[in-house]
Amino acid sequence: MKRVFALLMLVCALSFGLVPNTYAQEGADVEEVASEQVDSTAVAGDSTEVAAVEEVVEEEAPAPVVEKTFHQEVKQKFIEGGWDFMSAVLACLIFGLAVAIERIITLNLATTNTKKLLENVETALNEGGVDQAIEVTKATRGPVASIFTQGLMRASEGVEMVEKSVVAYGSVEMGRLEKGLVWISLCIALAPMLGFMGTVIGMIGAFDAIEAAGDISPALVAGGIKVALLTTVGGLIVGAILQVFYNYCVSKIDSIVNQMEDASISLIDVLIKYELSKK
Repeated sequence: MKRVFALLMLVCALSFGLVPNTYAQEGADVEEVASEQVDSTAVAGDSTEVAAVEEVVEEEAPAPVVEKTFHQEVKQKFIEGGWDFMSAVLACLIFGLAVAIERIITLNLATTNTKKLLENVETALNEGGVDQAIEVTKATRGPVASIFTQGLMRASEGVEMVEKSVVAYGSVEMGRLEKGLVWISLCIALAPMLGFMGTVIGMIGAFDAIEAAGDISPALVAGGIKVALLTTVGGLIVGAILQVFYNYCVSKIDSIVNQMEDASISLIDVLIKYELSKK
């Protein structure tokens, strides 16, 4: 009996010991298979997500931006602003620049070294008299030399007559120097006016579109407002550019006029000295 009981206990122990091991082994196998399935699923999911991300990146990749040159940008804005008023503003710019460049060249050529001219006139008076001094002034370019010529031609009539002649002819030369500035001033005033006129007409067109549609839409009025603003900007830019040239011409004229006045006073002094030396 004891052996039978011991044998039964051994069988039970082996049975209960093997069963958990079997279940454990089976559980391990199940877990391993499940983990492999999860890993494969995760890998498949990751590859799917990567592919989706790559597709989104490809879809959202911006197109290459081509930078426009300054000339192309100005040309585009000119076309968008409307050819009618923008052409008028451009005409003001071209005409004003043409007059300004002509004035700048003329004024630079009219600049004279008055100190050297006075020395040459005084030397000619002492060596050959008034006639030789007149030849020197006629051979010199500029309004100062022209004033000297007119004054020396009246030298025989006295110093007072020379002074009156210099003052009168100085006014004539000043008018010649200021010739053409009125046209630059006209373009400076006209270009912004044309721009503002284009603005007003563009706003009228925008309100007409609103009235016709019966609704206020940004896309509906954006075109008219854009045209209006572009014409205004164009007119202001033209006015600013021409104003710079105008101020330069005015400052140059003032400088030449000051030279004329100083040189005229010096010429009177030279003639008085010459008359005294003859006595």
